[in-house]
Amino acid sequence: MKFSRTGEIVLGVISAVFTALSIILMTLFVSGGSAALNDPAFLEEFETGMQQGIEEDPTLQQQDVDAIMDIVQGSMGVFEVFGWGLVISLVISLVFNILAILNIRNNKNPKLAGIFFILAGVFAYLLSLTSILLYIAAIMSFVRKAPYVSETESDLDYYEPNRPL
Repeated sequence: MKFSRTGEIVLGVISAVFTALSIILMTLFVSGGSAALNDPAFLEEFETGMQQGIEEDPTLQQQDVDAIMDIVQGSMGVFEVFGWGLVISLVISLVFNILAILNIRNNKNPKLAGIFFILAGVFAYLLSLTSILLYIAAIMSFVRKAPYVSETESDLDYYEPNRPL
């Protein structure tokens, strides 16, 4: 008797596509943001804009501009480290997701696939759309069981549409 795991596979593939897109977008965002924050022309333009803000807003003073510039220059390293950490986390999630899909295919090892789906969901951030799909696939992997087939009924196929009673 056939027992299909199509639902889990479809959810896993959709999640893998979302995760791959997230990896690409996050990589572009982090590399572009890092380049902009490390560019002296950008920092100069930013400081010039802040200086113009002093002329327009009387409550803004030079020490405020200096403090903001110190914060911007100090946060460059944090932005890069945090951004690349998110990219690495998404890559780990994608690897676990692919391992889960390979283990659920042909109903090989659904419990191990469920564990991989949960790990992929955790690394894809706890409450994102991708992680919710992965959690649903994990629940389906754990809960769905193949129907019981006795030895006398092993030749019958219950999924056959026109089987006589």
